Amino acid sequence: MLRILTLITGLALLGACTQTQVYEPPESLGEFKLRVNYAFADKAVQGPVSRDATPDEWTKAIQNAVDIRLGRYEGTQEYDIGISLEGYMLAPPGIPIIYNPKSTAIVLVNIYDVKKEKFLAKGKQFQVLEDTTGGSALKGSGHERTKEEQMAGLSLKVADRVEEWLAEEHEENGWFEKRPDLIQPLDSTEVTQNPAG
Repeated sequence: MLRILTLITGLALLGACTQTQVYEPPESLGEFKLRVNYAFADKAVQGPVSRDATPDEWTKAIQNAVDIRLGRYEGTQEYDIGISLEGYMLAPPGIPIIYNPKSTAIVLVNIYDVKKEKFLAKGKQFQVLEDTTGGSALKGSGHERTKEEQMAGLSLKVADRVEEWLAEEHEENGWFEKRPDLIQPLDSTEVTQNPAG
C-alpha cells in the first residue's frame, strides 16, 4: 500500500505533453476480438488530497473507455480483459501556478485467451497521468475539470495504453495471429469438366 501511495504522489506532480483522443486510428491487433471487459476498483488506494470516487464510478468509467477502444476490433479469436484499479488521485483545486497536482491512476491488467483457456498476461502494471491543456496547466486540473471528467480522461488513458501494449505484443510476440485450428482448409472438390465444352 505504501508503494502505491508513493507512486500516486510522485506521478501527480509530473507533467503530461500529449492529448489522447477518444477516437484514434485503430492499431494492428490481428484476430483480436474483445469478449468480456472486466473492471475492478474495490481495493483501489485513494491518494492524498484526492477527490472522492466510488468503486462503481471507476468501474463504469474504465469499462466504457475499454469498450470504445477495444470493442471495435472484429477478429475471429476472442479474448477477455480484466483491469484492476490499484490506486488513484483525482486532483482537487490547487493554487494556480504554484501547486497544480495532476490526476493519476495505477492499474493491473490481465489478458485471457478464451479458446486456449489460459492467460496471455497477468498483472501487467500501467501508470497513467491525465493530459494537460492550456487551461489546466495554468489553473490546475481541479479548477478546470470535474471529478467525472478527470475519471473519464484517466480511463481513456488506461484504455489507450492497453491498446498500444496489445499492438506491441502482437507485433513482437505474435499475439492475436490467426491460429492454425481456425484456418479453413481449401475446398478439395474437383470441378467436373463438361465433355461438350
